[in-house]
Amino acid sequence: MAGQKFQYDESGGTFYYFVLSFLALVLIPTTIYYWPRKKKEDLSKLKEECQCPDCLKKKIILANAEPYRTLKSVVIKLSIVLGWALLLFLTYRVSQFDYEMASFDPFEILNVPPTASQAEIKKAYYKLSKVLHPDKETGDEKSFMMLSKAYQALTDDVAKENYEKYGNPDGPGAMSFGIALPSWIVEKENSVWVLGLYGLVFMVAMPSAVGVWWYRSIRFSGDKVLLDTSQMYFYFIHKTPHMLLKRALMVLAASLEFDKRHNSQVIERQSDNDEVPALIRQLPNLNEKCKEHPLCRMYSIKARAILHAHLSRIPLNPETLERDRQFIVKKCPYLVQEMVSCVHQLVMMAYARRVPRLPSIETIENCMKMSPIIIQGLWEFKSPLLQLPHLTEDHLYFMNKKRHVKNLQQFAQLKPEESRMLLKNLSDFEYENIMRVLGKMPLIDFSIRCEVIDDENTNVVTAGAIVTVTVTLERKDMKTLFGDTKVPEKQGIKDDANEEAAGDDDEAAAAVVPVKKASAWSKSRKGGKGKGGKKPANNQKKKAQPKPAATAAAVTTVSTTDEQTAANSEAESDAGEHSDVESIGSGSEDEDKQNKNNSSLDDDDDEEWERLQAKLNKRERLEGKSRMSHTVHCPFFPEEKQEYWWTYICDRKSRTLLTAPYHVTNLVEKEEIQLKFTAPRWPGVYTFTVCLRSDSYLGMDQQQELKLDVQKAPAPPTDHPQWDLSESEPEHNDQQENLSDYTTDTSDEENSD
Repeated sequence: MAGQKFQYDESGGTFYYFVLSFLALVLIPTTIYYWPRKKKEDLSKLKEECQCPDCLKKKIILANAEPYRTLKSVVIKLSIVLGWALLLFLTYRVSQFDYEMASFDPFEILNVPPTASQAEIKKAYYKLSKVLHPDKETGDEKSFMMLSKAYQALTDDVAKENYEKYGNPDGPGAMSFGIALPSWIVEKENSVWVLGLYGLVFMVAMPSAVGVWWYRSIRFSGDKVLLDTSQMYFYFIHKTPHMLLKRALMVLAASLEFDKRHNSQVIERQSDNDEVPALIRQLPNLNEKCKEHPLCRMYSIKARAILHAHLSRIPLNPETLERDRQFIVKKCPYLVQEMVSCVHQLVMMAYARRVPRLPSIETIENCMKMSPIIIQGLWEFKSPLLQLPHLTEDHLYFMNKKRHVKNLQQFAQLKPEESRMLLKNLSDFEYENIMRVLGKMPLIDFSIRCEVIDDENTNVVTAGAIVTVTVTLERKDMKTLFGDTKVPEKQGIKDDANEEAAGDDDEAAAAVVPVKKASAWSKSRKGGKGKGGKKPANNQKKKAQPKPAATAAAVTTVSTTDEQTAANSEAESDAGEHSDVESIGSGSEDEDKQNKNNSSLDDDDDEEWERLQAKLNKRERLEGKSRMSHTVHCPFFPEEKQEYWWTYICDRKSRTLLTAPYHVTNLVEKEEIQLKFTAPRWPGVYTFTVCLRSDSYLGMDQQQELKLDVQKAPAPPTDHPQWDLSESEPEHNDQQENLSDYTTDTSDEENSD
């Protein structure tokens, strides 16, 4: 390798090898993944789909959503075919190059027989050299070099010996290294063009592409929402801590995604000057005369009017406002999720005393309510039965005369003959279509478990402890309820705080939350150190008042993929099989029993630990968060929608949010979510509410009451054998011992006294 000189490939052979290899590496996977394939339509799935007129219109909208789909398919096919054609051409060139190097025959080149004499060989050489010499008009440099090499192989003794021995008059070929680029790239006359191309690509094109991408990306949040829109949400939510639903709709319609100055996809037409005022006259309570900015701007009033028309199911001009409706409604789920996130962040800032006003629980719940009503195209006060196809207000009027059906679950539990009698005005096809759609709607089994992780007694909640509530969601189809009148009705969310307070006594019996037995390997810790053992300050209110319960409950991060979370949830499921519950003061007795039965407990520990590790490994493989669950029946929403849910914990009496709303996007069959919050600082019995809200359906919301008996936190230990200082250690004075960067619990108690 020493002294090896790299040269450019003047013949172009190695350059073809390089291009051929690179093209094959790119072309093969591109063909596999991007070659357009016609989807096979499953007839069984087509029969299960809704066949109502609105769903058929939606299919047409989805088919027309990509007008250039056919052209795109043709361009992809043509590009792949041209790539393969280029690959075949390069393969042919490489094969020809190898054939020329491998088929060196001097007799064939000189056009003489193998038995020719030296005179005949010399005569043939001179004859052909006059024709192939580069100085002649008919000359060819490559052919003349081959002619000279052939003549040398037949006349020179050394060259003849090399040819007979190696097949090449030059002898054995030495290993050479070259750069697989043609030599014309570094030729002097082409240097200006080559440098210009490099400068255009690396100094103009790439910086411009990165700059455009950066400029566009910094304007959006992680959910592709404009940062200016998020800032506007923060302003109005902080200005209106108790925001009603119609006020939230006004703020949603003022999103800058609907303003042409911030979004070039927005289309403004001359006909809007006539159609929008005419639409506003049909809509009551639009509040178009609001003077707040940007609620008073024309784009906001237009979007608000279109949203109200969408919720009222008013038909619009298919060529103008209908297209605007599809554009606006399509963006609303992402904007609603961003609004919910903004409310939650303001709640956290209020707990940290960074903002003076605490948004109420009604504000975030009204933001959540906007998602299902927009996706279903129904006002909140309308009957949930209108989500079914073919049903109208007239049908419900005649149904309520015979039997009052409030929600979808009650309708699903009716006997087939009774439900058919209520819908006798509909044809058999329409009735079957209704029952088909109803049968695919979700039925959620909603249960909760409460524990205190990493505490001495996980079933005892002490003041200031971190409470973990495990929410278990199990989805079934509504068709499992058909004709079954024994299944109890799901408890819906009560938004009125007064009704909630009045029903506390009746719901106390059903609000029993299962507790978790301590894991076998969890050794009890001496000293009884609890969470949050600080002594409260003198200015704290008494525990009888409801507000300190929510104020002291700090909002914490929700995590389902954390290793500790997985461990605790597995321990909960395993411990749920035991029927006995450990008492609070049996820590020392359990230690004695464990010492006596050490061998049997070790076996149980090993089995439980193996199950725990298996579940941990399973969760570690599930990296990322899926956004696929079940398709929603929403004929008035112009896109395919998946079933998503929100779950959170709140305090209805103080109207405050305790945990961050967790967005469940992957509920296929069963899902477990852990919500964490800080227990109140004062002992007593507190009642919280664990809520589940759908972002796609009306009437699917549920709630469970969570009663916490908060015990007084044990005092932190002040003496321990391990804390004794050895005699060899130097003693420091008391003043130096008290110096610390952090305030201890003992110092807090002394200051409060």
